[in-house]
Amino acid sequence: MSKNDLLTWPNALSTLRIFLTPLFVLLLFTEVWYLKSMAFVVFVVAAVTDFFDGRLARSSDRITPLGRFLDPLADKILVTAALLAFVWGGLVHVWLVVPVVVRDVVITGLRLYSIYHGRELATSKLAKWKTATQLFAVAIILVCISLQGFLERFDWLRVVPLDDDAIQLLSNGLMGAVLLLTVLSGLHYLFRSNFTFNKS
Repeated sequence: MSKNDLLTWPNALSTLRIFLTPLFVLLLFTEVWYLKSMAFVVFVVAAVTDFFDGRLARSSDRITPLGRFLDPLADKILVTAALLAFVWGGLVHVWLVVPVVVRDVVITGLRLYSIYHGRELATSKLAKWKTATQLFAVAIILVCISLQGFLERFDWLRVVPLDDDAIQLLSNGLMGAVLLLTVLSGLHYLFRSNFTFNKS
C-alpha cells in the first residue's frame, strides 16, 4: 500500500469520524445542559463526514482498499459508542443493542478475513440502509435529549411534557427498526461471504 493510498481526503474524513467519537461520548455524559446538546452537533458533524467521504473518493477516483475498510469501521465505532451510551444512560434496552454490536464485530472480522485472503467484502446496499437508519435513530434520540435539557433548564417541561419515559419509548421503538435491518443485513453478509468462499 503506497503513501498516496493512505493520505487521501476520504480517509482523513473517516479518521476524523473516529476521533470525534470520544468527544461525542464525553459531551453526552456531561451534566451541563448546553454541553450535552453539543453532543448532537458533534454527532451530526461526524455523520456528515460519512456522507462525504465515499462521494469524495468516487468523484476524485481515490477509492482505496484502506478506504473501503476504514469507512464502515468508522461508522461502526461511532454508532456503537452512541448505542452503548444510550444503554448506560437507561434509554435503550440492552437486548436491542447487543445483537447490533455483535453483528458489527462479526462483519468487521469477516472484512479482515477477506482482506487476509486477498478478497474484498464490499458494503451492500442493505448495509448502507442499515447505517443510515442507525444514524437517523441516534440523531432523533439526541434531539430529544437536547430538547429535554433545554425545556428543563427554562422550566418549560410543564408546557411540553418530554419526560424520560417518553424518550425511552421512542428510543426503543427506533432501535427495534434498527435491530431488524441489522439482522437482515448481517444474514445477507454471512450468506454472501459463505457463497463467495465456497465458490472460490
